[in-house]
This record gives sequence, C-alpha cells and structure tokens, in this order.
Amino acid sequence: MELADRAVGFLLSFISLTIFTYYSLWVIILPFVESEHFIHKYFLPQEYAILIPVFVGVVLLCLLSMFIGFVMLKSKKKKA
Repeated sequence: MELADRAVGFLLSFISLTIFTYYSLWVIILPFVESEHFIHKYFLPQEYAILIPVFVGVVLLCLLSMFIGFVMLKSKKKKA
C-alpha cells in the first residue's frame, strides 16, 4: 500500500505544480508579452484569471458549509 500512496502523492504534487506554473505564467508573465505572440493561444483570456479562482473558492466554501451542516444535523440526531 505504501507504493500506491507514494504514487498518488507524486501525482497530486505533479498536478499541483503544473497548475501553479501555468497560473503563474498566465498572470505574471503573459501581460508583458506582445498580444500577437503565439504563446497567447495556449492561455485563456485574462478575465478568467480572476473568475476561475473565485468560482472554485465559492464552490469549495459551499461544499464545506454543506459538510459542516450535515455533521451538525447528524450529531444533533444522536443526542436526541
């Protein structure tokens, strides 16, 4: 099982590093590159640099709130 845990950990680290690198290049470097450069076709429009993280944050916050509410309801039923 230890090998499977290492593989999953490596995969998650690789995915996280890839997303971080893509987002960093997109937000920090790309505004300084000419708009006619070929590299722009590999990135989404600049507006999405704000919309995507906000949307993901709202979804995660909603899921966390639902989980906490579910746990509170379940613990309330056990006491009664």
